[in-house]
Amino acid sequence: MNQNNIKEIVENLIQTFLYAGEVSLKLRDQGLLKEMKSDNTPVSNGDLEVNKILINKIKEVTPSIPIVSEETSENKLRDNLENFWLIDPIDGTHDYINNLDEFTINAGLIIDRKPAAGLIYAPAKKRMFYSYGDGFSFELINKRSVKLNHSKNFDKNEIKFVSYSNKLKPEINEIYKELNVKKHVKMKSSFKFCVIAAGEYDGYVAEPRASEWDIAAGHAILKHAGGSVTDFNGKEIFYGKKDFKNPSLILKSKNIL
Repeated sequence: MNQNNIKEIVENLIQTFLYAGEVSLKLRDQGLLKEMKSDNTPVSNGDLEVNKILINKIKEVTPSIPIVSEETSENKLRDNLENFWLIDPIDGTHDYINNLDEFTINAGLIIDRKPAAGLIYAPAKKRMFYSYGDGFSFELINKRSVKLNHSKNFDKNEIKFVSYSNKLKPEINEIYKELNVKKHVKMKSSFKFCVIAAGEYDGYVAEPRASEWDIAAGHAILKHAGGSVTDFNGKEIFYGKKDFKNPSLILKSKNIL
């Protein structure tokens, strides 16, 4: 599959993401039906409806590529996946069900176990991001595709990170010191990848947590904008691991590489 094929696939999905975002907000306005999953995390009818919309369209556009979604069991027991989709229909369900605005809709295309394309939409913020190759990472602004720009407002003396929690673990504090991070802002969803790719923040650090579908789309968008996603040892992140679990993560914008 070449870059033109991937570009066509991504561009065929953008309107579906915008529509799914509208549906997610409409269902929230109507009052969500919520329950707890076996892993003690929440899920709503909004998560499930967005999941259905994404899967139906992706199967139509790429019928031969398997899909792994947070909200379905299909393909999760396979251990030989190299080319596949990773979907998180609502990342940040806590924000979604509590009428906050940071939740996102996500799909990442994995080719040879590496991120080849990503789409992330933050419906409540009305910000749509996507990518399909090195140097081809965009935000859709007023129906125009605008290339993401790392260098915007960068000040090497005021390096700003996003963090999963306001309380940092000692090993993360050490990395912050090494990178000269001066301030950090709490941000839980995959929206963090987008604001780092856009140059609004400079990085993110996390111990092993969450799953591959939480990061695949954002990994593609940040990497294609010139940034990097590695583990704490600087090793490249590959997908299709056992149980689809993430290692430690360090996200860096192009500005601090």
